Amino acid sequence: MVADPHLAQFREQFEAALPAATLVHWPAPKDYDALRSVLGDADVLVSGDCPAEVAAAGKRLRLVHAAGAGVDGIDVAALPPGTVIANTFHHEDAIAEYAVASAILLRRGFLRQDAALRNGTWEQPTYPGLLGEATVGFVGFGHIGACAWRRFRGFGAKGVAVSRRGDVDAVAEHLLWAGDMDDLDALLETADLVVVSVPLTEETRAVIGARELKLMGPSSVLVNVGRGPVVDEDALYAALRSGATAGAALDVWYDYPADGRTGHPSRHPFHSLPNVLMTPHSSGLARSTFARRADDITANIRRLAAGQGIDNVVGVA
Repeated sequence: MVADPHLAQFREQFEAALPAATLVHWPAPKDYDALRSVLGDADVLVSGDCPAEVAAAGKRLRLVHAAGAGVDGIDVAALPPGTVIANTFHHEDAIAEYAVASAILLRRGFLRQDAALRNGTWEQPTYPGLLGEATVGFVGFGHIGACAWRRFRGFGAKGVAVSRRGDVDAVAEHLLWAGDMDDLDALLETADLVVVSVPLTEETRAVIGARELKLMGPSSVLVNVGRGPVVDEDALYAALRSGATAGAALDVWYDYPADGRTGHPSRHPFHSLPNVLMTPHSSGLARSTFARRADDITANIRRLAAGQGIDNVVGVA
């Protein structure tokens, strides 16, 4: 069962790479009723969206494969015991471009200037500094953080990083320093620009709240490409509305539409704020991203059929 909307464009490639006689269904994403009706005979579900009512219908599931890195939408506890959960990546280049582009846009005030000029006002402020003069702080330094840092370093920026494991080699990565999440305060006090890409776990939920946003200072910019709830929703809106935080690029959110297409991303009117770039979790959606993910997923399905080990295992139910 392939229930990820971005893989449909590679349907021919995907099915050709599967073992002979494999039967593939492509139910409409978010149509949980349709998915449940056919999932009972499935060995594999390809989707990062597997709530309890879907997971419970997959009595024979052996593999749930997210079509991306995030697996927080998979209810592991509701899956049959022994089901393997795997993920894939290849989004880091696209997201790194987003992080750099949005950082420049926000630091130089292009959102405000664009809005002003559309109304006939020539707003021409001086901006705080070139990207090469900035210190970029990375909250999370996996595929996305490391790739984004290479792009920022090309502009001459300085970098600092914290990660959950605290195992980043600052010298090898050309960072000023690197630490674990206990060093978050120091990073926020140091950085002019903060890029959040850490996964959402119980430990990282709301790890950046009102106190942490205040540490960033009024000239700082936040780019969140990890998960929305890593940054406290109420605190972020308040900081952006008051100007305590200069700006934010938000590609990940707090509320997602049930149909995948229509709905507000937060209970707060972020759309009314002139210092916020809002995008619908689209920073990694390059065609090449999903072509490579299709290759990863089909390779894992072949391994499953052959009784071999699965790559990129995140957990087992």
